[in-house]
Amino acid sequence: MSIEWNDNQPIYRQLRDLVVQRVLDGTFAEGEAVPSVRQVASDYNINHLTVAKAYQALVDDGLLEKKRGLGMYVITGAREALSKNEQQKFLEEELPAFAQRIKMLGLEMMKVTAMLREIEKGSS
Repeated sequence: MSIEWNDNQPIYRQLRDLVVQRVLDGTFAEGEAVPSVRQVASDYNINHLTVAKAYQALVDDGLLEKKRGLGMYVITGAREALSKNEQQKFLEEELPAFAQRIKMLGLEMMKVTAMLREIEKGSS
């Protein structure tokens, strides 16, 4: 398994975000174990301390819990909490940046809105 790490943020943060994405898309189900630190370190050819730091960040965020002798598990309710958090982040950070970019490019908001509706119809 390989992944392209970018230089914009630390690898542990990118790995944390990858786990978040997998919880959101259901790959890592609530109540289920996530891959072990050693397995992830081996799969992605990264230091096990980096993986441990990413997992600890997820524990600190209340998304994973450590079960002694069993590993790390996704907490029940993690997906809903993440969804709400990601929606809020999108509305507060990404949407305003998107709107600013539309304005900067001189695009008409109505045209962009129509295109978004077409995209939505195509994915339904």
